Amino acid sequence: MCYRYVELNPVRAAMVDDPPDYRWSSYHANTLGKAAVMRTPHSEYLRLGGTKVERQVANRGLFRYQVDAPLLTEVRLALNQGLVLGNERFKDEVESMLGKRMRPARVGRPRRDRESSADGGAGKQSKTLF
Repeated sequence: MCYRYVELNPVRAAMVDDPPDYRWSSYHANTLGKAAVMRTPHSEYLRLGGTKVERQVANRGLFRYQVDAPLLTEVRLALNQGLVLGNERFKDEVESMLGKRMRPARVGRPRRDRESSADGGAGKQSKTLF
């Protein structure tokens, strides 16, 4: 998903019509098999297939479709805010490894229930929701 996001940035920015048209794209090596001296294949790319040809075919398939708008928004939000992008389990693992929050915090004031109120829950508490 992130790889597609990066490779399609020049297309979304109307710099080129297709990923291979962008001179600095790794699409040339990963999909077209062109030699790239300053490129080391990423482990995720290597997992696309057992041979160079299998990986090129699989990589080409990743670009049949554009990144859909909701996913594009999610990727941009994560990038701009320095958050983790992935499922909840992955986010939990990353937060555990780093020892810090890597997802958006809840918006608004924390809710107080009756047991946590200052008077020990004896008084009435407003339940107005905004």
